[in-house]
Amino acid sequence: MALDYPKKILSAQIYDLVRETPLDDSPILSERIGNRVLLKREDLQSVFSFKLRGAYNCIRLLSDKQKQAGVIAASAGNHAQGVALSARHLGIKATIVMPRTTPSIKVDAVRALGGKVLLRGDTYDEASAYAHELVEQKGLTYIHPYDDPDVIAGQGTIGVEILRQFPGDIDAIFVAVGGGGLCAGIAAYIKYVRPEIRIIAVEPEDAACLKLALDTGRRGKLSHVGLFADGVAVAQIGEKTFPILKELVDEVVTVSTDEICAAIKDIYEDTRSIVEPAGALSVAAIKSYVARTGVQGKNFVGINCGANMNFDRLRYISERTEIGEKREAVLAVTIPEKAGSFRKFCTTLGKRNITEFNYRYSDPNGDGADAHIYVGVQIAEEQDRKKLLGDLKKAGYPLLDLTDNELAKLHIRYMVGGHAASVGDELIYRFEFPERPGALMAFLTTLGSRWNISMFHYRNHGAAYGRVLLGLQASASDRKQVRESLDSLNYEYWEETDNPAYQLFLS
Repeated sequence: MALDYPKKILSAQIYDLVRETPLDDSPILSERIGNRVLLKREDLQSVFSFKLRGAYNCIRLLSDKQKQAGVIAASAGNHAQGVALSARHLGIKATIVMPRTTPSIKVDAVRALGGKVLLRGDTYDEASAYAHELVEQKGLTYIHPYDDPDVIAGQGTIGVEILRQFPGDIDAIFVAVGGGGLCAGIAAYIKYVRPEIRIIAVEPEDAACLKLALDTGRRGKLSHVGLFADGVAVAQIGEKTFPILKELVDEVVTVSTDEICAAIKDIYEDTRSIVEPAGALSVAAIKSYVARTGVQGKNFVGINCGANMNFDRLRYISERTEIGEKREAVLAVTIPEKAGSFRKFCTTLGKRNITEFNYRYSDPNGDGADAHIYVGVQIAEEQDRKKLLGDLKKAGYPLLDLTDNELAKLHIRYMVGGHAASVGDELIYRFEFPERPGALMAFLTTLGSRWNISMFHYRNHGAAYGRVLLGLQASASDRKQVRESLDSLNYEYWEETDNPAYQLFLS
């Protein structure tokens, strides 16, 4: 099947609208990891994403009858803008169905490009279902974001450009995967012309649908999809892309949210551009790959596939970057509740810089109880974190490493000092739910008033989803009913009652 694509890719006449993006050196990152890193700058397309290539190639090949009837797509961002611009360029009417959770900046961008926007549902699947209803009702042509041969061929033009721009040795190309259109197109061309070049697919740890399919040999569907890298938040790999990827991809690398945030900073330092989380996947994977394999002196290409970023998200990304770079350790440390304890603790740290310190006095009776502090400490590398833990334990400090604890990083750091000794029978849950006007009220209304809400923390991250930490007071006999009520919300949630960060700081 993959052999059919090189000809389709080479015949994709897209450059009256699509820009041939540069392949730029990343000197700071290259020096740091001991390998040459080149960045394919798809963030410099007119719609700030590679999606324009596939959308335009697909739409330009439609029949005159299809063009006259108009096109429709379902998308929360990059594909929507690619379809809208392509349709305007060709004088075709375009309807874009977007989830109601889509940030206004993306909705406005599609409208500015001439697309008619319809807001339906809270998820891509719901928006896509409505778009297909309109296909049946109005005879529109659906432009799929990844699972279409002409879309795949359009994305494959990136592979043509890479080999023309850098004819020397390339050891591996790292490509982000959501539904798989980008990776399938690039792999189909690269492996046909230069089969020795490794194609490494990259997915977030919490949205690894290709890894699932390759591990099981079939297109399984993820029960939960992480939404941080929303450009690749896909539950099931494409039907048409999977056979190509199964045949041609050499390896799949998964990366964490913290690693993605660190990669966004790396790209900024080398290019002064800020890419979206999906756009930084390839750089995050290059760093992870080098750390794991220890290779040196190689030439790696990463695809900066998109830069449609909400400005509000930068606050959250900045907070997670130091951990992603292995330059910060987050710890819960127990110190005596008495004068001079903090100074002694800082002396134990030596010359290490404290990046965050959270503490509130909690011993009103003065009985000499211990204090639990939430502290961030700057470290040089992963080995330094291990040494720091060893030094503190040697000094007699009971401690807990929270560097990889999501509850601690998302919520606890903003709530330290919130002990409530009189609260009993407390259950703790962490939620993700669609971020739209009225979402919080709907959440509380559905939950009802049967159980007392003993704790609630919500913080907007400028994304399409909200994150809530909830405490409920419920007796042991009510716990089954609590779970049934929470299940009825149809939101992703995790029970965190036994999480040690909660136990130390909030219980």
